Amino acid sequence: MNFDLTPEQEQLRDAVRALGRRYGHAYFVEKAKAGAHTTELWHEAGRLGYLGVNIPTEYGGGGGGITELAIVCEELAAAGCPLLLLVVSPAIAATVIAKHGTEAQRKRHLPGLADGSQKIVFAITEPEAGSNFHRLGTVARRDGDGWLLSGRKCYISGVDEAGYVLVVARTEDATTGKLKPVLFIVPTDAPGLTCSKLDMEIVSPENQFLLYLDDVRLPGDALVGESLDAGLPALFSGLNPERITVAAMGAGTGRYAIERASAYTTTRKVWGGRSIGAHQGVAHPLAHASVQVELARLMIYKAATLYDAGRDLEAGVSGNMAKYAAGEAAALAVDTAVQALGGAGMTTEYGVATLLGAVRAGRIAPVSREMILNFVAQHVLGQEKSY
Repeated sequence: MNFDLTPEQEQLRDAVRALGRRYGHAYFVEKAKAGAHTTELWHEAGRLGYLGVNIPTEYGGGGGGITELAIVCEELAAAGCPLLLLVVSPAIAATVIAKHGTEAQRKRHLPGLADGSQKIVFAITEPEAGSNFHRLGTVARRDGDGWLLSGRKCYISGVDEAGYVLVVARTEDATTGKLKPVLFIVPTDAPGLTCSKLDMEIVSPENQFLLYLDDVRLPGDALVGESLDAGLPALFSGLNPERITVAAMGAGTGRYAIERASAYTTTRKVWGGRSIGAHQGVAHPLAHASVQVELARLMIYKAATLYDAGRDLEAGVSGNMAKYAAGEAAALAVDTAVQALGGAGMTTEYGVATLLGAVRAGRIAPVSREMILNFVAQHVLGQEKSY
């Protein structure tokens, strides 16, 4: 076992950390509250090569893996800038297209994803399906050489910032007559595609949307891959990177909250000249949260290493465990930080309460803690399927 980053990964970590700290949480919150986007940070990260670290070099990327992208996600979050679209565009969309797209799709989309000039968001969740993608109602029908796409999606991140959306739909299998999953790369300005913004109680510059597809006409080459059989493998190839990078973002957020609280509690003095951090009632909860975050980080980089080694089954188990652990640890860390700061913890100035909504959502999405426990019970413990 080797728990050290490579020299190149350490350099990446340090460089991304420096970039994140130049912007910081105040920048993130200012953009969110103004209804604006973190465009400057995104473009600089793209120019420096951080958005494309997991994209093959022949398409303008860094040639690394999900480990490198997890480092980027974690360090920006640890600087107070947890960018959800890092998960959606480089982790999900770029991975799906790089692994399962046609050569024309890779050439068309990957260079822009690598340098940050293009964003592709991801649409799988539906109002009536929830976590059960077998019940997806979005259907693709053949229309000559092309397709007609109809359905509804919800909680779709960043549609207003993206040129394309990677839509998960279903189409009829000619041999069995059953519906099977397929993926399409859909321009966000396609006729028949409309969206409406969801109001969320989360401080974030990245918005959530309802998406409506009303007979959206697509050319044949909008289908991801060379055939309909590419749909299911393509879908699952994006889910493990999603879980790993969401977990990394959660761990980074937990680190940020603990760092903010620790800086405050070592200098705040109200009882006999000693810092409040000298009291176990303050120090122990922060130490406990720090332990949980560090344990989550170990599972995150185990999962990323397994994924990059092509050990997909093991990466699936570890990725789900990492997402569970990081979701719990991030929520604990932010809540503990707020409590340690007292009234100051609820102010915008001190920059921890602004993360409460996001870390609470991290226990729900992109897969709930309960569904992860179902997965572990079934696939690790050998229990009968419960849902």
